[in-house]
Amino acid sequence: MPDANHIAALRGLIGDSAILTEPADMSAYETGARYDMGRAAFVARPASTEQVSAIVSYCVSHGIYLIPQSGNTGLVSGSTPDPSGAQGVLSLDRLIGTFELDTANRSLRVSAGLRLSELNARLEDAGLCFPIDLGADPRLGGMVATNTGGSRFLRYGDVRRNTLGLKVVLANAEGTVLDLTSELRKNNTGVDLKQLFIGTSGSFGVITECVLNLEPVQRQTATALLVPTSPESVSSLLVAMEASLGNLLSAFEGMSGNAIRAAFDHVPSLRNPFQGGTVPDYVILAEISRSNAPRRGEQSLDEVMETVLAESWEGEDQLLRDAFVGRPHEVWALRHALSEGVRHKGRLIAFDLSFRRGDVMRFVERMKRELPLNFPGMDICHFGHIGDGGIHFNLVAGKDDARISQRAFECGLRAWVVDIAVREFGGSFSAEHAIGRKNQAFYDQYTSTEIRKLAAGLKAITSPGALGSAIF
Repeated sequence: MPDANHIAALRGLIGDSAILTEPADMSAYETGARYDMGRAAFVARPASTEQVSAIVSYCVSHGIYLIPQSGNTGLVSGSTPDPSGAQGVLSLDRLIGTFELDTANRSLRVSAGLRLSELNARLEDAGLCFPIDLGADPRLGGMVATNTGGSRFLRYGDVRRNTLGLKVVLANAEGTVLDLTSELRKNNTGVDLKQLFIGTSGSFGVITECVLNLEPVQRQTATALLVPTSPESVSSLLVAMEASLGNLLSAFEGMSGNAIRAAFDHVPSLRNPFQGGTVPDYVILAEISRSNAPRRGEQSLDEVMETVLAESWEGEDQLLRDAFVGRPHEVWALRHALSEGVRHKGRLIAFDLSFRRGDVMRFVERMKRELPLNFPGMDICHFGHIGDGGIHFNLVAGKDDARISQRAFECGLRAWVVDIAVREFGGSFSAEHAIGRKNQAFYDQYTSTEIRKLAAGLKAITSPGALGSAIF
């Protein structure tokens, strides 16, 4: 447990005001985005890579456990301390000083503490963006540490695909600064070491700076809400639209009727586009986009969308039951309201799963059949990135359901869902939320001994000190 002497030493390294110890000041850093809450020994808020190095070096040398925290928007207890009060939080929220844009290279060197929304606002005049579209507003370091994907993965890929370089502080006695901040897209000169720190939840090192690939902003967009004829037709519809649209297709998002109704209940200002206000059982948000300005004589994207939907509607396979072409900002407002709507519907047990694309709806239908038999009283409110096989599989109980406060019930439910997803469908228990304390048991259970040994060996080489909530 860090004592007063340790706190004084840490303040001497980065300043009195940069070390928080009062409960009221630390509360926001101890409280996660979804139910999890811990107790911190202190919160360190360094403002530079050098200060991060000093804090990490001191804590490793004195056996103090550190939890790196970026925007604290994660959902698997990966950025909050445990309840012991012995862990310190290392926050990136003051690490915002670097912003070096190279428009010719379409790249940005930036501090890891900058939020995604601010980054894209500052890039707007250059007509560029970091193309990871999320409902939350994380900081960049956390996005890299968890390898987030987002709603436009289909077009742009995940954070890993869009990261050119990193600067990382290793958890060793020296607080070694590893500079991997290349702006090159092609550099096949050896081991690509930055990959060790992408998606490993901050346990291999603290990311302090990123070099990011940027993309032109979308200057033409068309969106539609599609009602497939059946769950089995969803993957066929995706394949057909990809064949017709090519790389114009930038999003293919699935939304269950339960999740949509929860969003409408939580945000009454949302426009309900469905006939008579009746929400279908399942809806797909499809987006097509171009980054160029409209050209004279060029077919508009609304016309392109209508043509492709007509083909799907009139085809022999009968893939569509209904379709609504809508304004992009209204359609995306509905999609981004799903998470909060589901969270306010009741007590939530959430999963971040991924499958082969053709297996997503098969898994959902399996859950619809068997969940009521094994765990009655749970509503399925799923939504997610059907275009890349990802699904946010949410189970919601009533707000007064006493079972949710029973750890044995939640653990049993999680184990049952994940086991079917991983063992029977060959899926992943964490599509884009990384590990964290909530997923640690699944990592331990489903990761082979050989891979775990290799990962632990890499952790021992890069950051042997106690760093991060994930145990490799």
